[in-house]
Amino acid sequence: MASSPLNVQPSSHARSNSLPSRQHPFTSRIDENLNRLRTSQSASTSSSIGHRLNCLQDLYDAVDMLLQLPLSQQVLAQEQQRKWVEQLLDGSLMLLDVCGTAKDALSQTKECTQELQSILRRRRGFKGLANEVRKYLTSRKATRKAICKALKNLKHMENKLSSSSFSKDGETGAIISTLKEVESVTSGVLESLLSFISVPEAESKLSRWSLVSKLMHQKRVTCEEEEQKTNEIEHAEATLRSLIKSGNMKHVENVQNDLQSSEMCIQDLDECLESLFRRLIKARVTVLNILNC
Repeated sequence: MASSPLNVQPSSHARSNSLPSRQHPFTSRIDENLNRLRTSQSASTSSSIGHRLNCLQDLYDAVDMLLQLPLSQQVLAQEQQRKWVEQLLDGSLMLLDVCGTAKDALSQTKECTQELQSILRRRRGFKGLANEVRKYLTSRKATRKAICKALKNLKHMENKLSSSSFSKDGETGAIISTLKEVESVTSGVLESLLSFISVPEAESKLSRWSLVSKLMHQKRVTCEEEEQKTNEIEHAEATLRSLIKSGNMKHVENVQNDLQSSEMCIQDLDECLESLFRRLIKARVTVLNILNC
């Protein structure tokens, strides 16, 4: 896997192709995290997405150190680089907006999930539960609509990044190219997160037998069925739909377990996303301060 083009050796003599790791060890962290993120794009479980969000946090910590280098600040402050820096700032704003959409989606889904759990604990009967499930499903529909818009914006940003061309030679090109690559990888991870949260309504990956066996029969769920639960939010939603369709309250314990798993998944993703959100803001503020100096 190719390393990031970090050709930022501050020297008045011949330029090195990369900044020496012994002087700036954080450059190896940028390469390492970029490579890890590039090679993990296919996984779509909550744990894998959480892992990638954590990798992004490490990546932005290294980017922050890159932005603190005097040479990096000199490059970004150059008037002739204004176009590319402003494009990076536009991209960072888009990423923050997408993070906000994801945070809102997680928060809304978590709130509805907790309300459903409260009703199940109070044993208020099928009618009360059914009404709350319908509200949950309506909320999920609105969430999908917001996520669809965010995904379109991400796609537009990715197309803009890939279509822009500039020389990657020398210090200037290397620094800007690295920052563009960071934005591109971040966009990919957020796209995976949004897709995970949205769970297309008509595309449940769970088999009918898995749902029927949990809701209609008193039998132990097999290991194979458990492995199908790669998306806790999806599984909880599919279980709720089957519950409403069957009208059967005999196995509410299974429903409660699925809702609890979904809530824990949402909590973990939200914490990772909040940490990334703060780092995105910090990077954007640093670049803006460089321009305003």
